[in-house]
Amino acid sequence: MSAALFAFLGLAALAANLPFMAERILFLLPNRREGGKAFGWRLLELVLLYLLMVGVGLWLESRMGPLHPKKLLNFYVPTFALFLIAAFPGFVIKYFWRKPGM
Repeated sequence: MSAALFAFLGLAALAANLPFMAERILFLLPNRREGGKAFGWRLLELVLLYLLMVGVGLWLESRMGPLHPKKLLNFYVPTFALFLIAAFPGFVIKYFWRKPGM
């Protein structure tokens, strides 16, 4: 495996956890809601970051050779499930770890 693949996997793991680390809506707009960003915004950001990572992956694949055909149920659904699994640490830290004094 090449260094580019390991860098891509690390970037994907970081991207999967970003929605749970940042409190700005879509990483740009300030959050006006008391108590943090709503879970719906985090889910939307997770889907957008997945699509961004798919685009980067397709770009990297096209640089190595011709693109292989991908089908919805054989590629995109399993990779989205893996992206959700990679997001689990950020989800646990954000929603399950209790902070002192709470």
